[in-house]
Amino acid sequence: MIQKENWMISDLHIHSRFSQACSRNITFENLVKWAKIKGLHLLGTGDFTHPVWIEEIKEKLEDRGKGFYYLDDFPFIISGEISLIYTQGRGRRMHLVILVPSIEVAEKINGYLDTKGRRDYDGRPIFKIPAGEFVEDMMKISKEIEVIPAHIWTPWFSLFGSKSGFDSMKEAFGDQFDNVHAIETGMSSDPEMNWKIKDLENKSIVSFSDAHSFWPFRMGREATIFQKCDSYKEVIRQIRENDFIATIETDPAYGKYHWDGHRNCDFSCDPKKTRELDGNCPKCGKPLVIGVEYRVEELTNEESNHQIKKPFYTLLPLHELITLNLGFGMQSKKVWDVYNNLIREFGNEFNILLDVSRDDFVKADVDCKLIALILKNRKGNVTVKPGFDGEYGVAQVGDGQETLF
Repeated sequence: MIQKENWMISDLHIHSRFSQACSRNITFENLVKWAKIKGLHLLGTGDFTHPVWIEEIKEKLEDRGKGFYYLDDFPFIISGEISLIYTQGRGRRMHLVILVPSIEVAEKINGYLDTKGRRDYDGRPIFKIPAGEFVEDMMKISKEIEVIPAHIWTPWFSLFGSKSGFDSMKEAFGDQFDNVHAIETGMSSDPEMNWKIKDLENKSIVSFSDAHSFWPFRMGREATIFQKCDSYKEVIRQIRENDFIATIETDPAYGKYHWDGHRNCDFSCDPKKTRELDGNCPKCGKPLVIGVEYRVEELTNEESNHQIKKPFYTLLPLHELITLNLGFGMQSKKVWDVYNNLIREFGNEFNILLDVSRDDFVKADVDCKLIALILKNRKGNVTVKPGFDGEYGVAQVGDGQETLF
């Protein structure tokens, strides 16, 4: 059995219904309901910068001290995401996850942001603030604020993105480099890819879902496993000291930007092919959108020496496995029926994905092909056709069935 009593599986990068392209049904009640079904133990609130959502945070969640805020017995940490768009040498676009020790500090941050622009139009507001300056200003508000570069490899809005990012974390954050303690892998990369980058060798590597809905095939699809605790301070200590247990990752090929390509041309390729093509699409002749695998290779430093490499589990969500087995869409009634039956039998999704034995599946009369998929998934061995230019990767099984993630 892998599941441990001291595990605290956490997803601290999610959104509210006030962020663009997010479900209108995101409420704290729904988040808690589905977090428990998923097997999560701690969530970020997301979007604390939005005026309406922070009022719901204050109304719905109980402050019991120590920086955890509860709906009934389920804990949250105050969190949000901010988009920085500014010029430093050239146009830069970066998303940052912000973890906050208290409502009081969150309100101070919002007061600061009100001097820089508007925050009422979107749960992930945009400001023209250089990343280093933003971190410095957060440290002036509270040293307990944690700023984490989000999905650091995606082309358009990230630390190392091919379209608007930097080649160096030190270049991005300047003298605030030491005040950024961790990075978020994003779906298109995993820890092993990030271990290749010397600039990151003393940074913690965490994973969260960036979920835009509360469904279990989105929320918790990537997560960080902390040692069980009951305080914000201890969570931040584990991040800053690289003292958490592990991360949960999707296969990087599932990410929307793992390979290079053009969605409109239905063309994608690996970095080697991109170089043969001089970076141009063979169908339209325009430059390809350079993906994560290419950028990692481009910035890899042979001298990188990560001393503490945390374990990670590469998993597809359970809905994806059921869909592969049945050949129906993830939101179909047949897939939900199988999913709900498994949850009733075994408690939560992470228990099913990580812990339940083959014998217990057989005793519960689970379809033998689905059992095989779950066990194969547990080893990170489900084949994936890589995603590119905004298209999710495609999971495949030997009989030819496939589905978009």
